[in-house]
Amino acid sequence: MVEADTCKPSGKLRGKKPPPGKCNKGHDSDCCKEGKFYDTYKCSPPVSNHTKATFTLNGFDSGEDGGSPCECDDKFHEDSELIVALSTGWFNKKKWCMKYINIHGNGKTVKAKIVDKCDSTMGCDDEHDFQPPCTNNIVDASDAVWDALGVCGDKCGEMEIYWSDIHAKPSGKLRGKKPPPGKCNKGHDSDCCQEGKFYNTFTCSPPVSSHTKAILTLNGFGPKEDGGVPCECNNNYHKDLELIVVLLTGWFNKKKHCMNYINIHGNGKTIKAKVVDECDSTMGCDDEHDYQPPCADNIVNASDAVWDALRVYGDKSGEMEIYWSDA
Repeated sequence: MVEADTCKPSGKLRGKKPPPGKCNKGHDSDCCKEGKFYDTYKCSPPVSNHTKATFTLNGFDSGEDGGSPCECDDKFHEDSELIVALSTGWFNKKKWCMKYINIHGNGKTVKAKIVDKCDSTMGCDDEHDFQPPCTNNIVDASDAVWDALGVCGDKCGEMEIYWSDIHAKPSGKLRGKKPPPGKCNKGHDSDCCQEGKFYNTFTCSPPVSSHTKAILTLNGFGPKEDGGVPCECNNNYHKDLELIVVLLTGWFNKKKHCMNYINIHGNGKTIKAKVVDECDSTMGCDDEHDYQPPCADNIVNASDAVWDALRVYGDKSGEMEIYWSDA
């Protein structure tokens, strides 16, 4: 987890008293105080797959406390939209503009679009509606985002959350090796490594929520099947008739999901399956991994029985989008 104090103030700004009729106090916004010094920041804490932040409430429409049009598109936005503003460092010169992030708070996860900057370098002037500079760790959100998190009325305004990019970032690359003769079982249409091709590796996975998006793939768990070696959780092979799955490295989380059950939601059905193995997203293209590439960052690798329980058969099985959650 990343803490806010990893980014130090870059300076101070002396507050000015707002002229009459200035500084919209909607959503309990603060107004600058004459002579008070406010910290300014050019940086924000590093972004991870679980970035800690202070969650605040903002109006993005004309005449609201957000002030001027949003920086990403020079437009105002309605409070019914799932939108946020990020502190200057995180906003990173518009590099996050119109991208989506996951916000985790109050036991829920919500996807929201970045449309504006919460300025941490300036404030207490007409452009910023005579409000102080933002601190370095702010995710400033619309009413709709707060509502989606199930926080309403007097309870909304400020709380601790975690946020993340929608997609995990690769941690490195691995150069493929051609499988020796007789290696790389192509059962269930498994891929084999290609000589010289570079494959992304991942030490992390997208954050787990009550509705975690993933790609469901097909795997064999018996001896001489495409799963390769015995399962990591119990060092055993398993029959394809069992409702079992493999989670990729980040979700597997050093065996913390071993022998636990997850719910898989797909094809209009929900089934429960047991986690028995890791789909390695950090290594591959070697004998231990049957000369198959590293797993992608969002894989749930399932037995035939899981696919059958979801009523996906024959040529239709092999890969599809699902959602999963802890059972």
